[in-house]
Amino acid sequence: MTKPLEDITVLDLTTALAGPFATLLLAGLGAKVIKIENPLSPDTSRENAPYLGANGATLVRQHPEDVSISAINRLRNKLGVTLNLKHPEAQGVFADLLRRADMVVENFTPGTMDRLGAGYGFAHQVNPRIIYCSISGFGATHDNAGGTGKAMDTIIQALSGVMLTSGNAGDPPVRVGVPFADLSAPLFAVIGLLAALHQAQRTGTGQHVDVSMLGVLTMMVAGEPFDILERCGVPQRTGQTVPRLAPFGVYQAIDGYVAICAPTEAFAKNLFTVIGRPELSSDPRFATRNARVQNVKLLDEIIETFTRGLPAAEAAGRLERSGVPAAEVRDAKAAVRDPSVLARGETVALQHPVFGAVDDVNGMGMPIKFSAASSGFDQPPPALGEHNRQVYGDLLGYSETRIAELRERRVI
Repeated sequence: MTKPLEDITVLDLTTALAGPFATLLLAGLGAKVIKIENPLSPDTSRENAPYLGANGATLVRQHPEDVSISAINRLRNKLGVTLNLKHPEAQGVFADLLRRADMVVENFTPGTMDRLGAGYGFAHQVNPRIIYCSISGFGATHDNAGGTGKAMDTIIQALSGVMLTSGNAGDPPVRVGVPFADLSAPLFAVIGLLAALHQAQRTGTGQHVDVSMLGVLTMMVAGEPFDILERCGVPQRTGQTVPRLAPFGVYQAIDGYVAICAPTEAFAKNLFTVIGRPELSSDPRFATRNARVQNVKLLDEIIETFTRGLPAAEAAGRLERSGVPAAEVRDAKAAVRDPSVLARGETVALQHPVFGAVDDVNGMGMPIKFSAASSGFDQPPPALGEHNRQVYGDLLGYSETRIAELRERRVI
């Protein structure tokens, strides 16, 4: 089957994680993504530990052919070209690329692309249909009051409030281990790009899509009324459980932990039966949802008395068989190797672009399935400038002589 975006060409001017993840998703949906890197300062993800080489995974690069696993993860299914936008001749080359493109994605500090002569104003002038997406820490219109405007995932987590939504009251801030800001902002970027593409197909005119990492993560934090709950006496940080949905949380077992979510009357009744306490369904302290919320501490103690007596998998299994939402808490190693997740291509085995499957390394797949289209990744990450001849020669029609001259003058 064909891929949904196989007629779309994307110029990828991104680096690190947020930008490359957005263009990875577009590539997984079939777009022709042209990864443009400065030959003097390539994408920083190429230097992220750990690395994959002929002898497997290592923490540091031991051989020139070792490739960052981050780069393998993020650069798949992209055509790699080099272009030094700081060079005076680069703007003309970039203009030629723009004329053949539908989208541009970049995630530099606001103003950087304009200073390089490759911002939205220039792109729109060259190609009025172009859709130009900027992913930044605070948005293109943010007044940073003299600051740099630069941000990384931890900075955004700190400013968004998310660090003080996990853990117990009085605990230090909790940084979410998955780079949540870096991975959630690109989702909204892709949504914006596809919405703008639909509008451009209707109107014939492109536009600038501006996505703020802080805005995305703060918007998500606002999805829960933490401050209102605290005003009503429910602490903002409630540790392993969610008192307002009791019983709802993570409980200790013999060999680990089990997550249990039983906020409805039916779930709670089944839970009480499984733990051997069916009488709790008629106990005034637990018979209704409001009563369970008011007596959450005692209820959690009763549940954990049950879970502490069983292995996590067995406790979760008993609950699931009785219709109670429950699961064993797994580590990342087990989670990304879940047979059902692998079978659906939602995580995939990563391979070295030259040596193939040299180690047990799993990475991101495509968690979107279509009934009449295909998606996913089947091409290795490109080496720096690997597709210069294909893009500049075959796509733009540059002669071998001109490509050689551009290389000699260090334009590409």
